[in-house]
Amino acid sequence: MIYVNLIRENYITAALKRLFYLHLRAMKLKSIQFIPAVIWFIIANILFFMPGKDLPEVSFLDKIYFDKWVHISLFTGLTFLIAYPFTRANRSTKKLLMIICITCVLYGVAIEFIQKYFASDRSFDYTDMIADACGCIFGYILSKWLINKLAEKK
Repeated sequence: MIYVNLIRENYITAALKRLFYLHLRAMKLKSIQFIPAVIWFIIANILFFMPGKDLPEVSFLDKIYFDKWVHISLFTGLTFLIAYPFTRANRSTKKLLMIICITCVLYGVAIEFIQKYFASDRSFDYTDMIADACGCIFGYILSKWLINKLAEKK
C-alpha cells in the first residue's frame, strides 16, 4: 500500500514539474533565470533555521530592530528575484505578481511555525511575520517599479 502511494506521489510530482516547465516554456522563460532566486532562497533558509544559540546577541542590534530589517530584506529580495524573470521577459501581470507576493507571505508564515515546532532554540514571533509581509510588499512594489521603467524604455 505504501509503495502504491509513493508511485502515485511520484507521478503527481512528475506531472506538476512537467506542467511547470511547459508553462515556463510557453512564457519563453528558462529555468536558469530563476537561479538567483533559488540561491537567495537557500541562503534565507540557512539563516532562518540556524540554531538560536549561533545568532549574535548584541544589545545595540536589538535597539535598532536588526532582526526585523533582516526579515524585510530577505523577503524583499525573495519576492523580487522570483518575479524578476517574468518582469524581464515582459510576461508579468498584476495577478502573477500578487500570486508571487502572497506565496512569499505564506512562506514567511510557514517559516515561523517551522521555527516554533522544529528548529532548535528558535521561537515563534508575530512581528517577524509582519516584517516578512512588509518585505514581500516592498518586493512587489520594486517589481512594479521595474515594469514601469522597462515600459518607459520602449
